[in-house]
Amino acid sequence: MVMVYRLQQGFRALAAFSQPVDWNLAGQYLPTSLLAVFQQMNRGEQLHSLAVLRDVLAQGDMPSDLAVAALLHDVGKSRYPINVFQKTMVVVAHKFLPSVYYQLSNGSPLNLWQRPFVVYAQHPAWSAEMVAAAGASEAASWLVAHHADGLEDWRNHPLVGLLARLKQADDQN
Repeated sequence: MVMVYRLQQGFRALAAFSQPVDWNLAGQYLPTSLLAVFQQMNRGEQLHSLAVLRDVLAQGDMPSDLAVAALLHDVGKSRYPINVFQKTMVVVAHKFLPSVYYQLSNGSPLNLWQRPFVVYAQHPAWSAEMVAAAGASEAASWLVAHHADGLEDWRNHPLVGLLARLKQADDQN
């Protein structure tokens, strides 16, 4: 199931050049400083983030921290851009060769072979740093930092309900 999702995500990324970015929707939820961070993402990541936001909106009430996290959870990927093939390679390794994945993800993003693995592993922390530096709230930054974590790790955290909503929307888009 994960592989089918990743293939669909890859096709969407390849077609991103032909899709418009809904700047008005992003601007409804991001102040100028955070909209500038959103603009750092590539078009495919922007479209993905807007799809995550729409999914979260469909779930019900929309706390502003959740909207910010939906739109900026992957912005850390902009530090070291990787292509669709590299993203797919990481997902396959994570699923079928976890020891290889963990070894490479602890490397350097400056090493071209390790870069996709490091980006996949580190982008939540990088994203949180970037949004906090641009003025996001502590709650939004926390959601961004932990969007790739397992919910069981945070079951007693006060924001786990919002984290669950973000993860569900991210996993479906």
